[in-house]
Amino acid sequence: CHSLLSLSDFQLYPLSCLSIKGTKSGLVMGTGIESSSHIYGLFQHICVAFELVLADGSLVRCTEEENSDLFHAVPWSCGTLGFLVAAEIKIVPAKSWVKLRYEPVRGLGNICKRFAEESGNKQNTFVEGLQYSLDSAVIMTGTMTDEAEPDKINRIGLHFKPWFFKHVESFLKGDDTGVEYIPLRQYYHRHTRSIFWELQDIIPFGNNPVFRWLFGWMVPPKISLLKLTQGETIRRLYEQHHVVQDMLVPMKNLQAAITRFHEDIHVYPLWLCPFLLPPGRGMVHPKSGEEELYVDIGAYGEPKVKHFEAKASTRQLEKFVRDVHGFQMLYADVYMDREEFWEMFDGRLYHRLRDELGCKDAFPEVYDKICKSARH
Repeated sequence: CHSLLSLSDFQLYPLSCLSIKGTKSGLVMGTGIESSSHIYGLFQHICVAFELVLADGSLVRCTEEENSDLFHAVPWSCGTLGFLVAAEIKIVPAKSWVKLRYEPVRGLGNICKRFAEESGNKQNTFVEGLQYSLDSAVIMTGTMTDEAEPDKINRIGLHFKPWFFKHVESFLKGDDTGVEYIPLRQYYHRHTRSIFWELQDIIPFGNNPVFRWLFGWMVPPKISLLKLTQGETIRRLYEQHHVVQDMLVPMKNLQAAITRFHEDIHVYPLWLCPFLLPPGRGMVHPKSGEEELYVDIGAYGEPKVKHFEAKASTRQLEKFVRDVHGFQMLYADVYMDREEFWEMFDGRLYHRLRDELGCKDAFPEVYDKICKSARH
């Protein structure tokens, strides 16, 4: 089924990025991914129509058949083609529980092999990996269900429960697989309380059982509040000694990519989220022109390599991603120059529409909006 939503009224569960509040335009104009994306693709791939206000003030609707070029150019454009005011998306019925299976895996080759196998299995509604070292990871696969075994229910969203990534790590201790039933909404927010694992750098004692019992209801702090109270010196220290990156690479290059992340930044855990990337005409699509399975590698935390330098180390990662025909999420710090940026992304359709729609006097180019070198 389809649903036409105003961007102030998004409370349904779309296929690719679920239970979202306040980030609807970002999911379309930027991108969105979830552990069901190995079936449904990125958020843009579940969208069937957009309504935008263009540079001349006109309102236009675009679909695969109507204003097709604009429909394909909007994703990843970061608001530089027009203002998004509505989106029509595909949705699926939601069930009460997620039956989640945890599989600890040892050895980098085995991790990549098992992760690719589970990502290619459409019987899995959800697939996700958390990698805790170069040679250890837990691969999670899940399905939605309306029934749960009472003795296997884990309400991970309760404020006193361990942070989810710490709970997942516990399955590495015994190397045994496990199965749990998690309330659907709590599954979608499994990384919310600890902001993935960023909160351990902000509140190092935050996962202590006493803290969780007494103050767990207070987390996570609002990101806007953290930014508001962050001084310039702290901001610069954070930028130079902290990594927040999502790199999207072909699944066939996963082992080489993890090795590169390990050597260049050494940040763990790594978030592994598979997604299907179909051919297209916009900024992001496989260079081969054929549908391909990709994986989002998310690195969030303090680098543990002595030679880390924010700009140089990130540029090394960016070059690797370009060389394997991958993509960098544009919310993160981007250090590529303009030529390198448009080598990574396909700007042919985007630039043509910028000219045709008179965008140059109304909106900055996407590179100038998101790249650090262009903003300073």
